[in-house]
Amino acid sequence: MTESKPWYLSRTIWASLVAVAAALSSAFGHTVDDGMQTQLTEAAMQIVAVGASLIAVFGRLAATSIIE
Repeated sequence: MTESKPWYLSRTIWASLVAVAAALSSAFGHTVDDGMQTQLTEAAMQIVAVGASLIAVFGRLAATSIIE
């Protein structure tokens, strides 16, 4: 691996967080199967991508200097 990316764009990180949330929810009597975990991971990645895009647009609009 030679490319780097921010932690919040890592599918592995989000899948791990979803797995932890699923384990915690099962402790409280709710079941989350593997298919649901995959869907939740995909949804989290889409939300992160939209959020990052909105931040980039807002940052460019709020910028006080030009891009050369």
